[in-house]
Amino acid sequence: MSGRAEVTEKPVRADAPGRGRALARIAAGRRRWIVAAALLAVACSLPFQLVPFRVFQFTMVLVYAVALLGLNLLVGHAGQISLGHGAFFAVGAYGTAIMLDRWDVPHVLTLPAAAATAFALGLALGLPAMRLRGLYLALVTLAIAIFLVPLLKRFESVTGGSMGLTLGKPAPPAWTGLAEDQWLYFLALAVAVAAFLLARGLLHSRVGRALHAVRDNEAAAEVMGVRLSFYKTLAFAWSAMFAGAAGSVYTWVIGFVSPDSFAVTLSITLLAGIVVGGLGSFSGPLLGGLFVMFVPGISQDVNDAAPGVIFGLLIITVMYVAPTGLAGLAGRVARSTKKILRKE
Repeated sequence: MSGRAEVTEKPVRADAPGRGRALARIAAGRRRWIVAAALLAVACSLPFQLVPFRVFQFTMVLVYAVALLGLNLLVGHAGQISLGHGAFFAVGAYGTAIMLDRWDVPHVLTLPAAAATAFALGLALGLPAMRLRGLYLALVTLAIAIFLVPLLKRFESVTGGSMGLTLGKPAPPAWTGLAEDQWLYFLALAVAVAAFLLARGLLHSRVGRALHAVRDNEAAAEVMGVRLSFYKTLAFAWSAMFAGAAGSVYTWVIGFVSPDSFAVTLSITLLAGIVVGGLGSFSGPLLGGLFVMFVPGISQDVNDAAPGVIFGLLIITVMYVAPTGLAGLAGRVARSTKKILRKE
């Protein structure tokens, strides 16, 4: 028997840190789903607690959130710029209006048709994105938003010209027992939930990873085998599709479309909304929808003579307080609260 003591070593589990990170991700995912379920429950109860005008306002928040979801996909996740997102919104709205007014298409069928039309237009517009970037790309998209209004006015026999088109709203089925404003709210909520789930699935797929690679470093992404032209074009098409779907629901809710409703200020307001809400965040479009819906009205109430000045000052204030948007501010507050609770 040897005089040397035998040393037995316990095997080190090399996968412990990786397993810990995996469990942390699972726990974080569960928390996000719990928060989402709670928000959905609150959203479902909302139209039964508010007066019809407030229900209408929150319906429009959902409409704008779907449009901003597409803009967030393009700007926040793909790193492209667009000052003409309102044009895609108008394509969906007018496409729905024409189908309802000229062809008596059922409301539910106008949504996929309008979204597909906007997708095709975004695919065509995405072609210049293969060669343009930065200010040059912004100028091209801005030009589309500028000439859209006179173009809609010119084809008066189809679009109704400056007078626009008045349309019927989808009536609630008798078995629901809902008022018209409540029914429209739930239609917008259903479209918004479907849009957010679709965007989530897209961003967690190979397409989403490719878009993030293009946003972070185009040269490195190309070296890794990412086809820049394909994914840039696809980003424009997906972004336009969400905006077209939002425009379709807008027509259902408002029951009227006119060219002046889709002026270039709409595109600028939508871009401001997603920046204020939080670029690249999943809650940014919803927070941006609240901003787009309520802040212009607040500006009008504060000063009837110069609401644009108040609106601009509010944007500057939000950007100063929350440089990463309201979603980033909420995250910082949550992290600070956790640190305080841990110290106690």
